[in-house]
Amino acid sequence: LGGCGILGVGIWLAVTQGNFATLSSSFPSLSAANLLIVTGTFVMIIGFVGCIGAIKENKCLLLSFFIMLLIIFLLELAVVILFFVYTDKIDKYAQRDLKKGLHLYGTDGNIGLTNAWSIIQTDFRCCGVSNYTDWFEVYNTTRVPDSCCLEFSENCGLHSPGTWWKAPCYETVKIWLQENLLAVGIFGLCTAMVQV
Repeated sequence: LGGCGILGVGIWLAVTQGNFATLSSSFPSLSAANLLIVTGTFVMIIGFVGCIGAIKENKCLLLSFFIMLLIIFLLELAVVILFFVYTDKIDKYAQRDLKKGLHLYGTDGNIGLTNAWSIIQTDFRCCGVSNYTDWFEVYNTTRVPDSCCLEFSENCGLHSPGTWWKAPCYETVKIWLQENLLAVGIFGLCTAMVQV
């Protein structure tokens, strides 16, 4: 049922929002909708195998269920370990990739990326990856998107830098994630306990 719910939300996001929350130019299919669809599908398949195995008391299905859960658990563990070991390299790669993605902002077929950047800059009161000058390379002029403005108005991104957010989005979002690390950790621990 959980898998069905996740899959449903993923399909709804894909249909209504396009590639919502796609920030990476290197991995355009790595959107919130696609991640939810893939996750929901896997959870449904594993849950189905487990339920049928338990109802039929079929050892082969129950063993398959156990092996699939074990593989997912080990993959999650490996990802967490690799993340902490290669944090600096991931940081550098992510910033470089996000800066490349800025060049797709506002272009045809990139509504998801455009919406994601607009929401992040508005909600986190930040501008650009490392600062607002990242946008100068995109527009080839002293200009930023309107979502960077302290007070939103049409074409406010053409005004002076004094009217734009100064905080870098990458660091701002990173600090927010670190402040909410306890909640993320508890969620991850609960997920791991359910799997075990």
